[in-house]
Amino acid sequence: MKLLAKAIIILGAIYFQLNLKQTPILLRGIVEGFYGTPWNFDIRADLIRFCGEYNLNAYIYAPKDDPYHRDKWREPYPEDKISELKGLVDISLENNVHFIFAVSPGLDLNYEGEKGEQDLQLMINKLDMMYNIGIRDFAIFFDDLESEQSGKNQANFLNRLQDSLDKKYVDIFHLITVPTLYYIRSMLEEDGNINQYTKEFSKILNKKYIVLYTGDDIVSDGISEKSYQAVKDIYKRNLGIWWNYPVNDYYKNEKKRNIKLALGPIEKLPKNRVNSIFFNPMGQPLLSKIAIGTGADYAINTYKYNPIESWNRVIEKQFGELAPAMKVFASHSQHMEVFNLICGPADAPIFYEKAHQAVLDTKEGKNIDFIELDNLINEMEIAAKTLLEKLPKNILKECKLMLEQFERITIADKIASQSLKNKKLDSKLINIKKKIEKKEYKAKISELSAVLFIDEVIELLK
Repeated sequence: MKLLAKAIIILGAIYFQLNLKQTPILLRGIVEGFYGTPWNFDIRADLIRFCGEYNLNAYIYAPKDDPYHRDKWREPYPEDKISELKGLVDISLENNVHFIFAVSPGLDLNYEGEKGEQDLQLMINKLDMMYNIGIRDFAIFFDDLESEQSGKNQANFLNRLQDSLDKKYVDIFHLITVPTLYYIRSMLEEDGNINQYTKEFSKILNKKYIVLYTGDDIVSDGISEKSYQAVKDIYKRNLGIWWNYPVNDYYKNEKKRNIKLALGPIEKLPKNRVNSIFFNPMGQPLLSKIAIGTGADYAINTYKYNPIESWNRVIEKQFGELAPAMKVFASHSQHMEVFNLICGPADAPIFYEKAHQAVLDTKEGKNIDFIELDNLINEMEIAAKTLLEKLPKNILKECKLMLEQFERITIADKIASQSLKNKKLDSKLINIKKKIEKKEYKAKISELSAVLFIDEVIELLK
């Protein structure tokens, strides 16, 4: 069975390479690369099966807070963890998914002299252990390092590692890396010239490696054809994409809890062929399936992909009779924006249009038909109540904080709409707005749509 699964993967890869214009992106899947509590075996197994179901063919194991992946990378995994990884490899083979094992050694990796040789051997030993449990795809990541790095040293290390693996094994599928400077803005000097690190790394690194990057920034609001061509020109090769949506590890409160969900579709990615794409999920694995499901549609056919159609189809498939309510809730929780980190569609654009226009018309003394706006608010109220009552417990656990906040916002929107009708501010609106802003309730949803409507009404009528 395992040999058959491996043969299918190999034949599939050959077929894809021979039919580039008509086939899915060659390597496509999930990268478990977020900061926060690493997932357990059951979650990973579920996500791998999800990959198989949605025709994604790769899963990168790279949890930032797994000590043996990053901080203690030199140390071998304990036997119980090896056993878990072996189980995941077996599940991956059953689902025609490449299980890609990653190590992030850059915090303290030695490159030269006796210590450099020792570290190279320790890395080889670590990958040998993984090879022995059936892993044939490996990744070495150098992302998120604070100290200045040498592109030359890193590339030479990767090349030596690849040479060692090639001499020992004939069946390694993929070698993947992420440079320390992994988005275009970081690759360039202020004058627009390529910086020294990127010059060295891109020139020296063996072409066998798939290099992943995240776009113009760490979290990018899309990758244009022109932008993708720019990074190809820098590296003189096609690059893979590490896409930081729906990941939300940068959207946390004081208690380090995620406070916003990215529930929109994957969008604004190149139609021209890239060699690989990996979607970085949220700490909420079940709800991550919405965006990743749309990402699968993108990766299967970049030219025919329609984000909105895919999003509707994926939610209907995943939530059944709860799909209408989930669409309303998810539409208000799509856009991620913290400082210069921006990604995802606008939250509830139709609601924003109707609500903002109602405020403008009131300000100008026009007569307003509130029917459409009130219908949207009623849909929000029903959706919040329905999901709080009927969502399966494991999914509700991932979004209860946000749903309860959504319910409060909906109540406030109803009061805001009535205030506009009366042309008089209801004091209850100010009180509930204060409640929405309380730390113990803190969750972000529809900040520039449903919440903005509350603020605009208060500002107009106070």
